[in-house]
Amino acid sequence: MLYIQTQRSASFGILIISCLAFICCHTHVRSRTGVSAVEKLHASARPNVIIVMADDLDSRQLSCYGGVNLKTTHIDRLAKEGLQFNNLIASEAMCVPTRASLFTGLYPARHGAYQNHKPVIDTLKSVAHYLSDLGYRVGLSGKDHVTKPTSSFPFTIVPGFETNCVAETDEYFLDSIADFIQDEGPYCLFLMSINPHAPWTVGNPDEFDPKQLKLPAHWVDTEQTRKQFAKYLAEVRRLDNQVGEVLALLERQGQLDNTIVVFLGEQGPQFPGGKWTLYDNGQRSSMLIRWPGVVESLSKTDAIVQYEDITPTLIDIAGGKPARGLDGRSFRKVLKSPGKTHRDFAYGIHNNIPEGPAFPIRSVRDQRYKLIWNINPDSLYHIKFMTNTSNKGQVFTSWNKLAATDTHARLLTDRIVKHPEFEFYDLLHDPDELHNLAKDKAYQKIMGKMHQQLRQWMKAQHDLGVGMDTPF
Repeated sequence: MLYIQTQRSASFGILIISCLAFICCHTHVRSRTGVSAVEKLHASARPNVIIVMADDLDSRQLSCYGGVNLKTTHIDRLAKEGLQFNNLIASEAMCVPTRASLFTGLYPARHGAYQNHKPVIDTLKSVAHYLSDLGYRVGLSGKDHVTKPTSSFPFTIVPGFETNCVAETDEYFLDSIADFIQDEGPYCLFLMSINPHAPWTVGNPDEFDPKQLKLPAHWVDTEQTRKQFAKYLAEVRRLDNQVGEVLALLERQGQLDNTIVVFLGEQGPQFPGGKWTLYDNGQRSSMLIRWPGVVESLSKTDAIVQYEDITPTLIDIAGGKPARGLDGRSFRKVLKSPGKTHRDFAYGIHNNIPEGPAFPIRSVRDQRYKLIWNINPDSLYHIKFMTNTSNKGQVFTSWNKLAATDTHARLLTDRIVKHPEFEFYDLLHDPDELHNLAKDKAYQKIMGKMHQQLRQWMKAQHDLGVGMDTPF
């Protein structure tokens, strides 16, 4: 009897040792991507993230946002399989400030790039620091002129997407991106497309009949406008195809279902009343988030979110604690409950130098109303890339010519260059911001409250108003 028990004990011991050996062996066996089973289990709690960002996109042209001029099939897929944000607001409608806000979680007055092409304060931290500290590899491919100094933006630069936003070609490849996403550990990769940034020389504009295009209501309808719009839409098509190729790459690598895919529209288009303004065609952006198992498909939210909120949300998703001193805050709760609110107000800042003479503008909005404060209304608004009527190729030149004989064209043209001190819009009933209610007595009380809110925000930001729109 003793022998049998000893034999059983020995057999049991051998079994335990064998199991331990098996577990240890397989714990250290790496998959084809070089990640062990234990690391995979750990990484599953920290999902991969790919963010595809457009460049000067009129988000209202996306078919998932109601656009009718083209079907954006691949971008629409993200909307069908994820969450669509209807109120993502850029705090400054130009490339450098928007991207700096995205990466730092700070409003422009605090990150320092409050004028286009002005660098950020060189002691700042960015998403590259915050996620790296949480074990993420943080990469960027494509438009990269906001990633300096490298002390503030220590991204791993991944070749592939075009880096020059004004390039006349847009050649790119995905090989290096495929290598990056196969490497060890969770990653956050920013893919920064240059589409549809001017000069609108890629894509196939012959897909679009200029005469059949539906123009935004605040545009002047001219032949030049329609021809340029067709070229612009060709680059929106190019952008959509890029999103499709990224999704196909993730599918081939077996990573689509363990990767959060985010699409961002940046700010509005380089057409009058879009980029370089605080109208909705400039500030209002798009964001789509696909996160299987967390975000419900075909969901939408009207929660007000700003670009400054994205880095705090990524930190939250990665398991980190809120970074101290940021202007943005995590909207992760909205991902699971789209009916929740996030911000009561969104803010806007515009400084015109170096794109034109000083013309400082500030804005504040809630779910329904927007107040725009043109701080120096006695000046004319001018952008050298958009309102230079000596340039025959610019769309605005054709607007100005028609305005000489057409009353409606004159109203829309004056709307761009002549601004009263205050503009106030009911965005629910006037989404194109064509009816200024600032002098309507019925709105004076709400206007006064919003102006006070705006001034409080400016004070908290140390925003000097006119004093910030100076040469640097």
